[in-house]
Amino acid sequence: MLLVTSVLSAAVVGAIGYQSGRSSLRASVFDRLTEIRASQTRQLESEFADLENSLITYTGGETTIQALRAFTAGFDELNDSTISPAQWQAIVNFYKERFEKPGADHNGNRVDIEALLPDSNAQRYLQAYYTVPTGGAGKAIDLDDARDGSAWSAANARFNDFFREIVNRFEFEDALLLDTRGNIVYSAYKNVDLGSNIYDGPYREPDIEDAYRKALTSNTVDYVGVTDFGPYQPADEPTAWMMSPVSQGGRVEGVLALQFPISKINRLMTADKRWEAVGMGRTGETFLVGPDDLMRSDSRLFLEDPEQYKRDVVEAGTPPSVADEAIRVGGTTLVQPVQSEATRLAQQGREGTMITTDYLGHETLQAYAPVNLPGLNWSVIAKIDTAEAFAPTSAFTRTLVLSTAVIIFVVCLAAMVLARLFVRPIRRLEAGAQQISAGDYHVTLPVQSRDEFGDLTHAFNDMSRNLAIKEELLTEQRRENDRLLLSLMPETVVQRYRDGEETIAQDHQNVTVIYADVIGLSELSLQLSSDQLLAIVNKLTRQFDAAAENLGVEQVRTLHNGYLASCGLSVPRLDNVRRTVDFAVEIQRVVERFSAETGHDLKLRAGIDTGTVSSGLVGRKTLAYDMWGSAVNVAYQVQSGSLQPGIYVTSRVHDVMRDTRTFTPAGEVSGDEGTEPIWRLTEREP
Repeated sequence: MLLVTSVLSAAVVGAIGYQSGRSSLRASVFDRLTEIRASQTRQLESEFADLENSLITYTGGETTIQALRAFTAGFDELNDSTISPAQWQAIVNFYKERFEKPGADHNGNRVDIEALLPDSNAQRYLQAYYTVPTGGAGKAIDLDDARDGSAWSAANARFNDFFREIVNRFEFEDALLLDTRGNIVYSAYKNVDLGSNIYDGPYREPDIEDAYRKALTSNTVDYVGVTDFGPYQPADEPTAWMMSPVSQGGRVEGVLALQFPISKINRLMTADKRWEAVGMGRTGETFLVGPDDLMRSDSRLFLEDPEQYKRDVVEAGTPPSVADEAIRVGGTTLVQPVQSEATRLAQQGREGTMITTDYLGHETLQAYAPVNLPGLNWSVIAKIDTAEAFAPTSAFTRTLVLSTAVIIFVVCLAAMVLARLFVRPIRRLEAGAQQISAGDYHVTLPVQSRDEFGDLTHAFNDMSRNLAIKEELLTEQRRENDRLLLSLMPETVVQRYRDGEETIAQDHQNVTVIYADVIGLSELSLQLSSDQLLAIVNKLTRQFDAAAENLGVEQVRTLHNGYLASCGLSVPRLDNVRRTVDFAVEIQRVVERFSAETGHDLKLRAGIDTGTVSSGLVGRKTLAYDMWGSAVNVAYQVQSGSLQPGIYVTSRVHDVMRDTRTFTPAGEVSGDEGTEPIWRLTEREP
């Protein structure tokens, strides 16, 4: 009876909770979607209000009035100007490159270049000096003066920064000044519409012309005309316009037109593509619909997956040509139709929520309302798929059913949960130990209790820190060992030594060897202390090493008063003989300069030979990188067999360098192949 009573009680309470919870959850979903729609609407209306107020402020300012007068006067002055044939050809080439290709206009058709080319002298002149030189890539906005000496350029140099600040600050596509005749006398970006006429020019649009006429004839000081988004050939995307008359003393002198790009609307309506971050979930979106039932912002699915968008809208009844057009122009604005009950009610000025099928063919929850923007009969729709919107309701239902079914197992489940809680600290320690075993010694586990598990976690963290410190010390020691090995031997030999090779030797062809010693150091050792003598030796050796590094010579071994080096040993060099001779001359200068500075009588004696040598590691306990072979022996014999200081070379070196250096015979030396002559360098390059 107790079990049956408990089950019946749970079932009754569950049924009541289900009805109440389901109603609350569904209402919450509708409220959240309505709030998103209202928030987007407020932001959109606020954005337009701020832009309109800013436009009114600018058109009422003295700067805009003076700019319009200056640009109009400069424009009229250019009616009698001409351009060179080369400039005209540059304009023609520019228009061909930009427009003469399939799909260049907004309808995907080929453009008639002849119809677009500038036909007035002023338009040709301005585009020759501003539009074409900058490539029409938006760089002309930074060109304040073409330095052509015209009054228009003087006005541009004076006022361009003012309008550039307006365009950049508010992210407008362009800012235009129009005189009372419909001429575009100024453009911030100096695009192809600069100098054209909105009445009879190649880029005339009925909506733009109508807004311009209304702005000219308006008697309201703070009038701002706004056009709906539409195609505008000089722009790369659908564009809307905000126009306000420029007047002074009740007399309208022109119009300031700001080109409003669709990208700003898309960034606002798509929350800068952060739908989930603002609470729209995986399928939610907000978009605008115009009075023609076409979108005024881009579809979320199109931005995320154009191919999936195409499949869904075609399956929902959209003609394939419309979907292809959206993919071609890169957006659904002015392309994708949205004909639903929600848009119809919103266009009637009503707002609310409903469940209906969207333009993708999905069952969705939609919140709709009109947008309060003067001159624009737009509607805003916020929608989300019902499957996602009512997922909490389904989850709530499943939770109630499952909780009722498993209530008799509460004790068992509680025991299982408690057991998992008890072993959780051990699991964390186990995971931490696995990380340490994988080489990650920076593991730190959170201490979540003050019992024995907490003490064990503290000890584990201390162990992890100690291992990390030891690992860092070992790493530093390994780096130090690497630096030491690289200072003793070439990197290739170091790698072979690390790989465990015990006998490391290598033959080298075409290597030049120099064996040099400093005459006078032995006598100097009798006069100086060991510390003083060592300081001299170190100073000379460091200068020898620096000269070797500059000339690509490799130091092999340094003795008390001897220096063995080579060129072409580790790095093959075609000019190794020349480099070695240059090195000998350089260290001879080092010794002479040192003797002159210190007063010590030191001289250099060096022997140079070229040929085949061998190199490798010598010894086991005390490693030494050494070089031996015929060239080494001969170089030593040349150096040691010459009593006088100087630079001595063999015939092989002499034959290579005799065209660039001067040598004199210096006797003979005994080598591995018998006696051979040696030569003494008698001339040094300055």
